[in-house]
Amino acid sequence: MSVSHIKKLVVTEKSTGMQGQGKYVFVVDSDTTKNEIRKAIETIYHVKVVSVDTNTRKPKTKRFRGVKSLRGGSKRAIVTLKKGQTIDIHKT
Repeated sequence: MSVSHIKKLVVTEKSTGMQGQGKYVFVVDSDTTKNEIRKAIETIYHVKVVSVDTNTRKPKTKRFRGVKSLRGGSKRAIVTLKKGQTIDIHKT
């Protein structure tokens, strides 16, 4: 188990709204499992994780002067914390 599986906390309007429900969104490595994500979050932030949901965003195809290229895809984890616990996003 390595905490390097967690790349960064996602701070968008939608993810910030989910924080009121105790849910936080992280970008993670594409080969990371839900159990590894749970252990890493509990180790880094000292909180109790109730559930982990993941989704994979496919890369987009872009064109520039006739040349096709791919713009990065990513795997995101939506982590639900035990009721009453929070993560201070200003310290991350």
